[in-house]
Amino acid sequence: MRHHALGHSELTISAIGLGCMGMSDFYGGGQEDESIATLQRALELGVNFFDTADMYGPWTNERLVGRALAGRRDAAVIATKFGVMRSEQGGFLGISGRPDYVRAACDASLQRLGLEHIDLYYQHRVDPQVPIEETVGAMAELVQAGKVRYLGLSEAEPEQVRRAHAVHPISALQTEYSLWSREPERGILATTRELGISFVAYSPLGRGFLTGQIQRFEDLAADDWRRTNPRFKGENFGKNLELVERISEIARDKQITPSQLALAWVLAQGEDIVAIPGTKRRSYLEQNLGALEVTLTAEDLARIDAAFPMDAAVGTRY
Repeated sequence: MRHHALGHSELTISAIGLGCMGMSDFYGGGQEDESIATLQRALELGVNFFDTADMYGPWTNERLVGRALAGRRDAAVIATKFGVMRSEQGGFLGISGRPDYVRAACDASLQRLGLEHIDLYYQHRVDPQVPIEETVGAMAELVQAGKVRYLGLSEAEPEQVRRAHAVHPISALQTEYSLWSREPERGILATTRELGISFVAYSPLGRGFLTGQIQRFEDLAADDWRRTNPRFKGENFGKNLELVERISEIARDKQITPSQLALAWVLAQGEDIVAIPGTKRRSYLEQNLGALEVTLTAEDLARIDAAFPMDAAVGTRY
């Protein structure tokens, strides 16, 4: 396992972490026992960076992560998020960055996770109605109170990152980044590098599409959120599948899987980048970690870029 220092912190995190969302929500039903086994297997293999959020489930994913990692607190760096409000039935109620909401959300997450402190606490989405200085100010108070160690932002724009960082050091910015979502290359990565902030790439496998395992729309479960995603619908599906087939050909030439190639590409974009592919199965976890053994030459990277250039994916991210 390779490890990186988390920006503006004393933490060292694995180059590949584990995104836990799909264990509880959005990607169809899972098996709790296998999810817990996957989390524990990740620890055994050297993964120490685990990503969850209060809204996954909603609220059930934090409990799952807390149970799986109980007794292994010192071995795990746990990141969670607040800001996306949901109802008991799972409906979306909007975004909140109000200071009183920040404080209440943190207390609730600590209880569900069974922790005395959260290692990395993200604002999940920036609230357009609340100045980010107010939100981060409340987050900074949580650090002072010992409830949170370090702060992060998710899907924030460069100007928002700068404003937040001026209030309290931001350790990580989490944003979707993969071969089919390369928007961070337009200013976000330059900003985080200038400010010494680590970049955490979520959905580095293109929400599973880049694995090559999804060949038909019908491969998605009836309750899978991706059925509503523009990139998985209609003509877009077929056009994006053609891109994946190009990547799969390169992977075959290197005798690795498409997912290993896609992850290796993300990691090759900089030592400050950490990828958090999500899975709820041990077999896929182990396959993903094989990307750490993949070396991409300059010729490989040029071939990948030619096969899957920026903005090649068809359809919007959401």
